[in-house]
Amino acid sequence: MKVLKFGGSSVAKPERIKSIVNILKDYYSRGEKFTVVFSAFGGITDSLIEMSSTAAKGDKAYEELFKAFSTRHFDSVKELLGGASQKMVLKELKENHEVLKNLLYGIYLVREASPRTMDYVLSFGERNSAFIISHVLKEHGINSKYLDARDIIKTNKNFGSAKVDLTLSYKKIKEYYEQNPEVQIVTGFISSSKGGLTTTLGRGGSDYTASLLAAGLDAKHVEIWTDVNGVLTADPRKVKKAFTIPSMTYAEAMEMSHFGAKVIYPPTLQPALYKNIPIYIKNTFDPAFEGTFISEKSDPNGHAVKGISSINNIALLTLQGSGLFGVPGIAARLFGSLAQAKINIILITQGSSEHSISFAIKPELATTAKKIVEEAFEFEIQSKIIEPIKIEQDLSILAIIGENMRYQPGISGRLFQALGKNGINVVAIAQGSSELNVSVVINRSDESKALNSLHEAFFLSDTKELHIFMVGVGLIGSTLIQQIKKQAAFLKEKRSLELKIVGLANSKKMAFNLDGVDLDNWKEAIDTAEEKMTIGGFVEKMKSLNLSNTIFIDNTANEQISNYYESILDASISISTPNKIATSSAYLQYQRLKTIAEKRGVQFMYETNVGAGLPVISTLTDLINSGDQILKIEGVLSGSLSYIFNSYNKNTNFSDVVQKAKELGYTEPDPRTDLNGIDVRRKLIILARETGLSLEATDVEIENILPQACQDAKTIDDLFVELEKANSYFEAKRAEAAKDGRVLRMIAKLENGKASIGLNAVDSSHPFYSLNGSDNMIVFTTERYKERPLVVRGPGAGAEVTAAGVFAEIITIGNYLS
Repeated sequence: MKVLKFGGSSVAKPERIKSIVNILKDYYSRGEKFTVVFSAFGGITDSLIEMSSTAAKGDKAYEELFKAFSTRHFDSVKELLGGASQKMVLKELKENHEVLKNLLYGIYLVREASPRTMDYVLSFGERNSAFIISHVLKEHGINSKYLDARDIIKTNKNFGSAKVDLTLSYKKIKEYYEQNPEVQIVTGFISSSKGGLTTTLGRGGSDYTASLLAAGLDAKHVEIWTDVNGVLTADPRKVKKAFTIPSMTYAEAMEMSHFGAKVIYPPTLQPALYKNIPIYIKNTFDPAFEGTFISEKSDPNGHAVKGISSINNIALLTLQGSGLFGVPGIAARLFGSLAQAKINIILITQGSSEHSISFAIKPELATTAKKIVEEAFEFEIQSKIIEPIKIEQDLSILAIIGENMRYQPGISGRLFQALGKNGINVVAIAQGSSELNVSVVINRSDESKALNSLHEAFFLSDTKELHIFMVGVGLIGSTLIQQIKKQAAFLKEKRSLELKIVGLANSKKMAFNLDGVDLDNWKEAIDTAEEKMTIGGFVEKMKSLNLSNTIFIDNTANEQISNYYESILDASISISTPNKIATSSAYLQYQRLKTIAEKRGVQFMYETNVGAGLPVISTLTDLINSGDQILKIEGVLSGSLSYIFNSYNKNTNFSDVVQKAKELGYTEPDPRTDLNGIDVRRKLIILARETGLSLEATDVEIENILPQACQDAKTIDDLFVELEKANSYFEAKRAEAAKDGRVLRMIAKLENGKASIGLNAVDSSHPFYSLNGSDNMIVFTTERYKERPLVVRGPGAGAEVTAAGVFAEIITIGNYLS
């Protein structure tokens, strides 16, 4: 014998009932022996509650609700049945509904709907559903019979959530089924007291009915048919990548349901658990899918963590003080007082110091619980050896669940690492000695983020999903997007990284897409976006979405955007940027950003601040971390200045070379920005700070290579006029250097704690001599690299290499988060 149960969503509409008929016809044609439990049509129980409460208020609007109730059932009968069957069922329903109508009128007159009355009212939902469907099945050739569960399931008179007399109920179930060989179509949820009064089994009652039938009949298994593909690894509304758990134990299922899994309800499992009857959770809308198999057997080769569940809103109360230490009976007094007030405890945690006990309850009970506990410990509180109860609101509980956790070290470590790297603070922790679940209490606002972080850590550890928010889609930004698009498949397949650009902004508009902006149409996404770009709004949106593994990319040179770095890092969001302003501004601010990043456990990366895509900062960091001593750093750190002095020779005029560099886009619109060494100074400051020096801009000595007339030129045209006049000045410098076989290079130098930038002549023995084009070169002289300095050389500017440098940092951050 198999016991099948179909929930309200499965029978919400006539077309869904027709699907169930096809499922059951298949069972019947295979010669299966089965019985079926049905819930009320979807939404009907709520409708019955509403019409009763409306009537109890003396509001005649209940009559319209009753009409809608009746019409819905009559219309379903007309769609599902024909001929004599339809007439007979409609006649029976009308008589039944007349009883309900009179009952509701009575509630209206007395202005009261007692629990006893409500149980009888609610019974009409399941009775209608099972009665209609039994006749539909009969019309389709299945030898079925309607069974009112009140005839076989007996309870006490605790209306609303009656306690079942298992011995009597099992006896009646067995006797009834022995005498009635038809396929029994049973009402879920309802039962009756020994005196015959209608009772209900409480939340999850229809599932409980199925489980009771299975235990009474020693069934082969129970099948609970619902609207999802079994028990999922997490709530799919909060974790989009949740998937079906193929098999789990009773204990795991109980834990999942306790912590919010809606597919099953703990009492449902009790009768089946007691008799070791397996349970299948299946999907009415996908009957071929295997679903979840629940039994006593654990799969030793399965995931250590079977599922991640949560309770969305709880309050955490803490009793603490020196009066708790070493005093027997404290816990008994605490929880005894709460039990007397019928306050259910969801979670308990106590430190080994015995200084405090924390417990989680429903938030609406927090004030009452505080009062009760403080009354129980009134003497100790007055004596100030125990503090008044502390209440923390707006919290959630997350639990990782799995019987195999006890056999695998490092589970808790992975849990806390995943939460920590996403900036999620743990308020309290609880774990039983069975190691079946590890529970943590966190801020409610972090629930979704935490669920996704943990789901990724335990189930999708082979693939890390990074959520990117990018500001600046000009040359560097657009190139980076193309690089990400081109490399996406490779990163997912070979490096287990999935990159999603969730937020994108230019100077005018910003666009967001939780599923990731379509990289083929990102320009259109921004152009058609309705939100105007403000960096404050962009950052606030990024923070409010609170996604796991978030990375902020700033592709601009905008000071206003860099001013938000502190806020972004403090929200536990990593940053990668070629924007040099934050790292080269006041040293105190630079240090503050580094400290916040370290404190929050996130990455603040700016490799592209110096040398674009060249590994300059990372090489310097590796040298220092490995214990090398930096003696001197020399660098040609400007692509524009490199091009100018690499191209300048006896056959060219200096002014013409500068003009050409400007035309090629190497220089700023005003070439004096480059020639005065301002950009080089920023880069040198950053390198100095990475070595540990608290260098400020005023500490850098810059040689003024431009004649005063050039500095004083009011327009760019005037500048080039003055540069032409100064050609002889620069030619003299070049010729002087060439006489000794040297070439001119604009060199930044850091040595003995002093920083300088100047035009130097170098001979063929110097690494800078062979520079060409717009290449950058950085030379590290260290204790280890003293005789032959370490040289980093390559393109130090350009969208491709800069974007590639940022891309590399995104991957580095992704690996860190893994």
